[in-house]
Amino acid sequence: MREDVACQSAAFTTDPFGEDFARCLPVLKDAGYRRVVLGPLDPSARGIEALGQRIHDAGLEPIAMVVQSPEANVMSSSPDVRRRGFDQLRRTVEMTQRMGGDQLNGVPYGVHGDASALPTAQDVATTAALVGDAADEAAAAGIMMTFEVVNRYETSVLNTAAQAVRFVEHSGSRNLKIHLDTFHMALEESDLLSAVAHALPHLGYLEFGQSSRGLLSTGSLDLPGILSAVRGLGYTGRYGVEGFSRATMQEPVADALRIWGTTFTTGEEFVRDAATLFA
Repeated sequence: MREDVACQSAAFTTDPFGEDFARCLPVLKDAGYRRVVLGPLDPSARGIEALGQRIHDAGLEPIAMVVQSPEANVMSSSPDVRRRGFDQLRRTVEMTQRMGGDQLNGVPYGVHGDASALPTAQDVATTAALVGDAADEAAAAGIMMTFEVVNRYETSVLNTAAQAVRFVEHSGSRNLKIHLDTFHMALEESDLLSAVAHALPHLGYLEFGQSSRGLLSTGSLDLPGILSAVRGLGYTGRYGVEGFSRATMQEPVADALRIWGTTFTTGEEFVRDAATLFA
């Protein structure tokens, strides 16, 4: 595996503070991955430093994830809620630093799963400035902050690469980076590769997810062809792989992500299948 590739599957199947997660780490390392993406964590949780050390001891690097909530949301029209949302971004940056991570993913621009109404252009611009400020603080701590562009059923804020580029421009930050995912792009982009090319100057993380959200080798997306074309565009940043199966997930997380079926039976099955994409 030549590229700097992260795996997200294991992060949603086990408690990252538990022994099952610890047993996943050598599997990822042996399969050639460089990083493991963690699910959302409480920045005030005990054991953050120990979790980071456990990941580093396995020869991997952690990628943390930032989220917002209805009570702490930078997209809110309430100044107090917006302030708490920005504080949550800053606290997650600080947590990532304590963990020894150099990348922070997630949806920092609103509540994931809220696609009930279209925000105003001013709301998006205001939010972008706040996220950009957090990205600048992250960069000062040696952390690359990205924001994931997800589909219309998961957010009404940012669904396309073109919107993401405008968001970066509104942020005023040179440090805020775009996270694109082939699963979401297949739903939203009329031309996936043109979208990648448009985002390329700001693209920090490209994630491969299949149409089924399961094994990368099974689905309607030609992921090897996409990878080859993206390399041809000159992308040299980090990659990620992502897959979900209800059989391996905690039920509340599976419900939140609308993962109803079994697409693979073990995390190791996904990890090794996905690694062949970069072989």
